[in-house]
Amino acid sequence: MDKLILSELTNGLNTVWMLLAAMLVFFMQPGFALVEAGFTRVKNTANILMKNFVDFMFGSLLYWFIGFGLMFGAGGFIGMPHFFDLSFYDGGGLPTEGFLVFQTVFCATAATIVSGAMAERTKFSMYLVYTIFISVLIYPVSGHWTWGGGWLMNGEAGSFMMETFGTTFHDFAGSTIVHSVGGWIALVGAAILGPRIGKYGKDGKSRAIPGHNLTIAALGVFILWFGWFGFNPGSQLAAATTDDARAISHVFLTTNLAACAGGFFALAVSWMKYGKPSLSLTLNGILAGLVGITAGCDMVSSFGAVIIGTICGILMIYSVEFIDRTLKIDDPVGASSVHGVCGFTGTILTGLFSTSEGLFYGAGWSFLGAQVFGALVVGAWAAGMGFIIFKGLDIVHGLRVPKRVEEEGLDKNTTVVLIGDHGWNLGEHGTWCKHSIMNTCLHSTLIINSPEIKTPYRCEQIVEFVDLYPTMCDAAGIERPAQLEGTSLLPLLKSPKAKTKGYGVSRWANGFTFIQDQYFYTEWRDKDERIIERMLFDHSNDGDENYNVAGKEENKAIIEELSKKLLENRGDNYEK
Repeated sequence: MDKLILSELTNGLNTVWMLLAAMLVFFMQPGFALVEAGFTRVKNTANILMKNFVDFMFGSLLYWFIGFGLMFGAGGFIGMPHFFDLSFYDGGGLPTEGFLVFQTVFCATAATIVSGAMAERTKFSMYLVYTIFISVLIYPVSGHWTWGGGWLMNGEAGSFMMETFGTTFHDFAGSTIVHSVGGWIALVGAAILGPRIGKYGKDGKSRAIPGHNLTIAALGVFILWFGWFGFNPGSQLAAATTDDARAISHVFLTTNLAACAGGFFALAVSWMKYGKPSLSLTLNGILAGLVGITAGCDMVSSFGAVIIGTICGILMIYSVEFIDRTLKIDDPVGASSVHGVCGFTGTILTGLFSTSEGLFYGAGWSFLGAQVFGALVVGAWAAGMGFIIFKGLDIVHGLRVPKRVEEEGLDKNTTVVLIGDHGWNLGEHGTWCKHSIMNTCLHSTLIINSPEIKTPYRCEQIVEFVDLYPTMCDAAGIERPAQLEGTSLLPLLKSPKAKTKGYGVSRWANGFTFIQDQYFYTEWRDKDERIIERMLFDHSNDGDENYNVAGKEENKAIIEELSKKLLENRGDNYEK
């Protein structure tokens, strides 16, 4: 009776630990979403966030439907599918449903890695399609070879690995099985998709396309770091015994040390290489250390974890540069380097630093050979299948959005454009200039007409005009300017093809800063300089800081005075 109670208690504790770890790994999904969104441009943020939701929703359903059976079902090369039926698997003493959830969040991680490398130019429909292939084919098959009891981890006498190497492939939590699979698919997909518009100049040199928000990218890395304490320690799948507690504690330590070493040495090397510490490379260095340690976090010492994290953090910097500048593959977030290269490297380094089987600990070359072989086989499978799938989709339907959609942004649903106080503005003489809040009291705004918008002065969202101006020139049949700054808007305003309703000329009523100003006056004019609308916004109200008071009798004098000053300030050179 006591043994039965003890057994139930042990299974209960192990189940709770497994599900808690699954929750932490699931929480990595918002981490990936924030990192990807922060490292890319604001005009694609909604598209990126939607993809991160979709890969988990869609991937979970598909993995439950067929992927789980392919990964853990009986079979040699691939498991036997059991559509919707989980009864074939006994869970190894754990509830099968709980084990399915745990494996699902790992599958979703492999799928979401790919979207970062292909961000800002991939059709959403094609993202859905390749998520299907990752969830039901690529990941489950290589997972079956390893965690599913397949040939790479088959330790029975007479098995291929035992006959060839005398040991089996080891990947405790997924440096290869999860991360390098996602990384190699991402690299192949980005190569077939091609670089973003403007990424490479006519001379072939790479141009930086900065992300719009490193704050949320940094928050995303913190979330991923936190989630990794479920990813690696949770892979123990047990917590009830003293041995389990020690194993989990050791994995916690090695995971954290590798992350710290990867981030620190990425910071140091980027500082020496580029003359200043790079936040983006430091963030990726942390992730590189985490990815690298994931394979051997249970087998290496604390010192070995620091060495692995250091190597991966430094290697990531040179890998990003090689892929970007030599291979000319545009990976906006560095996913192929962080997950593909560092996942592969961390798996091999386990063969060197394992305290039980590693080469540096006197165990010979067998385990290192098994690690190299396993990482190569799984990498070749992922890259090869990725090439077939992406190339086929590109030929049949096309992976990439049209050029105009890419320039305007994947989030854009209308043709309304507003250039507001935080971007490029039309200066005093009708030319584009950089806007400074502290010293600019006159600017103009261009509005492009849309069927959904009935008035010329309504705005749906603020977007980056520097990316939209060339597209607008193409639509208007106007030659693109060599540079944006100093370019006149008049040809675009007067072109019949531009569908341009007009522009707004604005002026603060008092002072030059937002704090001092009480009224903000705007005239909306059409292409013939006729006034369409006059608006006077009162910024002195604490409740609603932006309501129109132009119709009030007491403000007519202010409006006339400001209108006169606007015309005076524009001068005679406006149409030049």
